[in-house]
Amino acid sequence: MDLPGVDPSVPSAARIYDYLLGGKDHFASDREAAAAVLESVPNARTNARANRAFLSRAVRALVDAGVRQFLDIGAGLPTQENVHQVAQRAEPSSRVVYVDNDPVVLVHARALLADNPGTVVAPADIRDPAALLHHSEVQGHLDFTQPVGVLLLAILHFIPDDKEAAHIVAELRRPLVSGSHVAISHGHPGELTGDLAEKGRELYGRTRQGAVVGRTRADMAAWLEGLELLDPGIVPIQGWRPEDDFDPIPDLAEPGVFGMVARVP
Repeated sequence: MDLPGVDPSVPSAARIYDYLLGGKDHFASDREAAAAVLESVPNARTNARANRAFLSRAVRALVDAGVRQFLDIGAGLPTQENVHQVAQRAEPSSRVVYVDNDPVVLVHARALLADNPGTVVAPADIRDPAALLHHSEVQGHLDFTQPVGVLLLAILHFIPDDKEAAHIVAELRRPLVSGSHVAISHGHPGELTGDLAEKGRELYGRTRQGAVVGRTRADMAAWLEGLELLDPGIVPIQGWRPEDDFDPIPDLAEPGVFGMVARVP
């Protein structure tokens, strides 16, 4: 399928993630990039699947907390257990806006959601949070006088500048009323050696996203200052309210992903 703005020779983080999850919407360049990722980070496939499971648990927790509106930024390619499916199964009135700027993601998402009036897709870029929040699909579908769940899952590590990442979170928090929640998952480097870390940065530097960076718990905690961090805090995603069949919690020396959910008081 030929899409305007899509160069199949340039890998995309969304399509690499789709490949790691066992999906089918990727090009040869994405598969080659994913193989290189797995060389540097052998547990990358496990982390991708654990991140998807964290998404489901976080969305259910937000529905239980009374949230009926979701803004999923950097949504990626549709797969099993998408946000709208999890939320609407628990509460059919739930409304979801998926945001992405990858043309392949947008085409697939619109096709999947054509018959779901509670869910829309907004083409927007997280790097311009003000424009994102004012996008017509966002403003037309969500009521910001009521609680909203903002999902920033595996997206902020593609914003390498710390000040820019903090600014993005602050801007996205700004319109949220009491009872809203912010859910974040973000990669951490563990004890990845300098050579391997540089290889990972160089690899993602060739993707549409252009960069990737790991951060510490302290970095992430600063984004949530003033919010009420839900138990169990900032933890490996496998350990965030695990279910009976949860994955083992990984050694923090390995590259992994932290997860967290916080409430607007």
